[in-house]
Amino acid sequence: MTAATATPEYTEAWNDWHEQRERELAAPNGWLSITRLERLGSEPERFDGIPGRWHHDGVAAYVTAEPGDDIAVDGTRRFESGPVAAGELVAAGDVEIEVVHRGHGYLIRVHDPSASTVRDFRGVPAFAPDPAWVLTGRFEPYAAPRSITVGAVAEGLEHVYLAPGEIVLDHDGAEHRLIAFNGKAGGLQVLFTDETSGVSTYAANRSVSVPLDAAALVEGGPVTVDLNRAVNLPCAFIDFATCPLPPAGNRLPFAVTAGEKVPYERR
Repeated sequence: MTAATATPEYTEAWNDWHEQRERELAAPNGWLSITRLERLGSEPERFDGIPGRWHHDGVAAYVTAEPGDDIAVDGTRRFESGPVAAGELVAAGDVEIEVVHRGHGYLIRVHDPSASTVRDFRGVPAFAPDPAWVLTGRFEPYAAPRSITVGAVAEGLEHVYLAPGEIVLDHDGAEHRLIAFNGKAGGLQVLFTDETSGVSTYAANRSVSVPLDAAALVEGGPVTVDLNRAVNLPCAFIDFATCPLPPAGNRLPFAVTAGEKVPYERR
């Protein structure tokens, strides 16, 4: 692929996006603040250094505060969410505990704003923005959304996502199909690897968001995939993430020299 010349406007927009991305990562209770991960069992139990007794019943998670527990819970608190939904936070002294539903159960993650991963964060290395990696493709919806199960970087865990269809990209005259999941703001999310994975980019996965209006989601049509905005998932930065792996087949057989690279902390 021949590099294209980035206009000042494109470069400025990409820089603004990249800076916002780094601010969100390093927020006091952002992904970099996670210092611990525990899986909940079906019987109430305490975890060393974490206040409360925790368990789940397959539908919801529960914490029961006992005398002396430094946690913002009065008695027992119930948490219920979908298997890929955002977690719910509860204050516990100087940290916050996030309760998340993943796979067939629940987890708790400890967010510490004073974590070394927050304190020592140096930003995210990335390829220089190159408009040649803004690809035009098309979205082909399935007759009905499909439930897709993928693995996770956390051993023994699986994720289940709803896939409304596939994105078909043309690169150097060849078509490549990528299964797309529902993303934020009505768009799509594509998890993928490519020939840079494990070399200059994170080995397990990267993700790119694809804007899509409601009509296109049903009827299909052209889409724009800006691979300059391909990002690392949290597992690229911390050891306490449960990130999904890409669906089988979502490996591009060429080097995507765009987007985020292997974090400084993993080199």
